[in-house]
Amino acid sequence: MSKSASPKKSSRVVAMLGRLAALAAVYAFFAILTPGSKGFMSDANTQLMLQDIAVVAMAAIGMTIVIIAGGIDLSAGSSIALSMITTAYVLNLGPDGQKLVVAHPVLLPLAAVAAAIGVSVLIGFFNGALVTWLRIVPFIITLGSMQIARGLAKLVANEQNIYPPVEVQDLWIARLLDPSKNLYTWPFLPVAVWLVIGAAVLTALFLRYTRLGRHIFAIGSNEKTAVLCGVPVDRTKILVYMIGGLFSGLAGVLFFARLGSIGQPTEAIGYELFVIAAAVIGGASLLGGRGTILGTMIGALIITILRNGGVKMGWPQYTQEIVMGVVIVVAVAIDNLRQRGRA
Repeated sequence: MSKSASPKKSSRVVAMLGRLAALAAVYAFFAILTPGSKGFMSDANTQLMLQDIAVVAMAAIGMTIVIIAGGIDLSAGSSIALSMITTAYVLNLGPDGQKLVVAHPVLLPLAAVAAAIGVSVLIGFFNGALVTWLRIVPFIITLGSMQIARGLAKLVANEQNIYPPVEVQDLWIARLLDPSKNLYTWPFLPVAVWLVIGAAVLTALFLRYTRLGRHIFAIGSNEKTAVLCGVPVDRTKILVYMIGGLFSGLAGVLFFARLGSIGQPTEAIGYELFVIAAAVIGGASLLGGRGTILGTMIGALIITILRNGGVKMGWPQYTQEIVMGVVIVVAVAIDNLRQRGRA
């Protein structure tokens, strides 16, 4: 290993340890100030946090890839809502009293998941295509697609909640995050949490060891240099936004289970900020070219603990929003200072 590489690796280790220390400090803060059987560390609250973490972390994995490539996706929250509504819509197909899910309890949930992922991937393709073909900054494109996806969710749901038949409650798709269903392979860890962990590991390996993963980092670091090196920039950017859409679709399926198998078109508002914050707190640079999946998972934990702990502390909604905003600003400021130091 070269002398220049060693300090760089050491700084990454120090930064990761700092994030772990921040996670431990935030957890200890709420644990100490909200004791008791119904406090922050209670079993019921831990299960509740795991449910929230699974949704945020799944979407944050895709957002990390987008940010590493030098992009941003403000449509993530709306894509989660649209995929959730799509899941509920497919499971509710059929006339009253003759719902298809009753006759096809295996096939229809799989079709619902495929449809949810499909619509989110299409939103991602829409974002990536317009960013590359029209050469418009991702912030503007995804701001528009955020409104489009939210409008589509309300259109599909007819601006009402979608309630699939009660039989859905006994299917695996509804039991992914429901603590009342005994679908756990280890205490406090629902199947969906293991799915998130598996997705995080596979994505980390993908970014590190595949050609596409190296191309993503190259584009985010210096797009012009990537072009000169023969990287297919436009195609890679489209794939990046489609991958981001895929993870938003999976997060939408988890959100469907999180809400007790109900499709609500007005849910997940503001989740794009939580997802972006998780990636930034985890070390992803909004300038592109840097980020880790492990850091993003730590960021998702910090974001969820802050949200949940604020509720347990009895903070009003505006206080929670202020705290979350301050955390995001501080994380971006630290990243900016780090970039200046390297420059």
